[in-house]
Amino acid sequence: MTIRDIYPTRSGREPLMLYRNDDPVVYGSAADGPIDEVTLNGYHDNGFLTVDQLVTPTELAGYQNELNRLLVDESLDDDERVVREKDSNEVRSIFEVHKISPLFAELLADERVVGRARQILGSDVYIHQSRVNYKPGFRGNPFYWHSDFETWHAEDGMPRMRAVSLSLALTDNHAYNGGLMIMPGSHKTFVSCVGETPEDHYRESLKEQEIGTPDETSLSVLAEKHGIELFTGAAGSATMFDCNCMHGSNGNITPFPRSNVFVVFNSVENACVEPFAAPRRRPSFIAARDFTPVK
Repeated sequence: MTIRDIYPTRSGREPLMLYRNDDPVVYGSAADGPIDEVTLNGYHDNGFLTVDQLVTPTELAGYQNELNRLLVDESLDDDERVVREKDSNEVRSIFEVHKISPLFAELLADERVVGRARQILGSDVYIHQSRVNYKPGFRGNPFYWHSDFETWHAEDGMPRMRAVSLSLALTDNHAYNGGLMIMPGSHKTFVSCVGETPEDHYRESLKEQEIGTPDETSLSVLAEKHGIELFTGAAGSATMFDCNCMHGSNGNITPFPRSNVFVVFNSVENACVEPFAAPRRRPSFIAARDFTPVK
């Protein structure tokens, strides 16, 4: 079955700014999960929400230990799921972490996590992608401005904007150690990008993305309209944001690392098809093809 591409990207000579079609931002209601009505309304308007303390201090200590254990796990030395910084060779991310670590698998199936995703998306959900991100002190490189949906649509075949990301801070997020930045309200505009997707683009894009990044004019328009919000907070806090939010983060030249566990939940009613703007699918450890609901 052919699915009409309502968010064309990487196919024209000029970038476009398109209104978010009829894809709702919030599918559920306050009665459907742990998020209250005021917070749901804020998520609808801004494209994100925050939780001051998603896990207990005892649980947090366990996740921090697991983060450090994975960093020195020799069995992962030659694993393709481990992505290293382009220049320093420091570990940047470990993908499919819910299949590598039983502890993180348990966390991502916890109702405090997946229950919020079901509530926002109004259906059962599956894990499209999971990873831990290490932004080490002194050497943590930036993540340039981007919409995750643009990549997931172009390279993974995600048809519609019915996915949500959750980032749980495992270290304190300061204003100076490369924290997450989001343009609130930007999730209502889709920015198409120029440049065809090269073969096996993921190998380079996971270290430093170039194709699939928005042009400076579009970014300037969005920033002027919506502003930029920088997220700070203690370890154990969490941010959830819509798949089409324009976001990024600066590099980290401070001694203080910024690490997090990151998961993307996609609605089972929005399962990926063939890529809309790439020669082939990305590997399943980056973009799952198992659409089994999280239980």
